[in-house]
Amino acid sequence: MQNGLAGHRARKRFGQNFLHDEHWIERIARAIDPKPGQTIVEIGPGQAALTRKMIAGAGHATAIEIDRDLAAWLKETFPDTLTLIETDALKLDWSSVHPQTALRVVGNLPYNISSPLLFHLMSIADRVIDQHFMLQKEVVDRMVAEPGSKVYGRLSVMLQYRYRMQKMFDVPPGAFTPAPKVTSSIVRMIPKKQEELQPVDWEKFSSIVTAAFNQRRKTLRNALSKLLTEEAIKDAGIDPGVRAEALPVLAFVELSHRA
Repeated sequence: MQNGLAGHRARKRFGQNFLHDEHWIERIARAIDPKPGQTIVEIGPGQAALTRKMIAGAGHATAIEIDRDLAAWLKETFPDTLTLIETDALKLDWSSVHPQTALRVVGNLPYNISSPLLFHLMSIADRVIDQHFMLQKEVVDRMVAEPGSKVYGRLSVMLQYRYRMQKMFDVPPGAFTPAPKVTSSIVRMIPKKQEELQPVDWEKFSSIVTAAFNQRRKTLRNALSKLLTEEAIKDAGIDPGVRAEALPVLAFVELSHRA
């Protein structure tokens, strides 16, 4: 362990699991491939395993760290090459982070806040080049799931509306200290260009998707009965007798236009 961190223990309340295996650190860094001059923002740098690689590639990085002890060590270790923001990434006003600059966002996201944080980051999707995150494997599988899959659901639809997503590879528990009880996966998220997005009322879209998947075994006719009539569902070109898991993302957009 690096100097200054000998006494630091992973804190459960922050969902900390530190990446330590050089093989996996190198593989993740290669997948991200930071280049000189790029603005890299890392969420939860921890003990800087990935941070060092980001700085080596881009020359400089910005990091968001909630743990005060780690933040103090990071500032001391990277006085000139790391801009540190000491806060909770979920509470951060992301519009204030390098405004007017295209960002590349990376991070080993704590499992307990992964979904809300992914939604929170949508607020800056229009100026993000890409996002590379390490998450619990089952979360990544849900994110990239296709219609008809058992794990296709609200997270799949909401994120796939905004991003092109690709599962890169799995990372075993032994790559971390302490070792988590689950396998992790790396996901790449590339925001779609504005002209590629179907116009949508986000609140209506979110309500439709949430209601449709709230009780997965219900048909759309029953699941959406408080939001849409059977006729409205038919007007969207959709069979009211199917279940939500059968519908592609754009079908939910069409339904939201009838709400």
